[in-house]
Amino acid sequence: MTHTLRLATDRDLPEIVRIYNQTIAARTATADLEPITVASRSAWLAEHDPSSHPLWVVESPSGVLGWLSLQRFHARAAYRATAELSVYVDARVQRSGVGHTLVTHALAHAPELGLRTLLALVFGHNTPSLALFAALGFQRWGELPRVAELDGVERDLILLGRRIA
Repeated sequence: MTHTLRLATDRDLPEIVRIYNQTIAARTATADLEPITVASRSAWLAEHDPSSHPLWVVESPSGVLGWLSLQRFHARAAYRATAELSVYVDARVQRSGVGHTLVTHALAHAPELGLRTLLALVFGHNTPSLALFAALGFQRWGELPRVAELDGVERDLILLGRRIA
């Protein structure tokens, strides 16, 4: 199957939201507890400047399979070379290489975006994501124990980081 990796557009937002909402139900990849709407994410999509903090999608002829966003880590200027990376893959194609493709693409393009550090915040029970990031050279830089509560269960948040050469 042919896949295309490209910058996201407004027309991708319904698929981006659909994939994100899958993860809300699974309770493994986001602290949101209720599904979000396309309307609630329009401003968020507009904030993704392709020259500094892009949002990319992987699509096939059947539609968007996954997406990755780079967001400002912090508003203060001294953090401008650091970005938070978020990656989400359609449940139908998880563990098929889509997430790996997206993160590898972000790592390759980080220098031209002016980024020297990428961070990922991952729940401690999300072992597939922890393994993906470890395989791509991210290191465990910190842990926030039991900071999230999902359906009555307290969950750890792991801070992963990678410096870009």
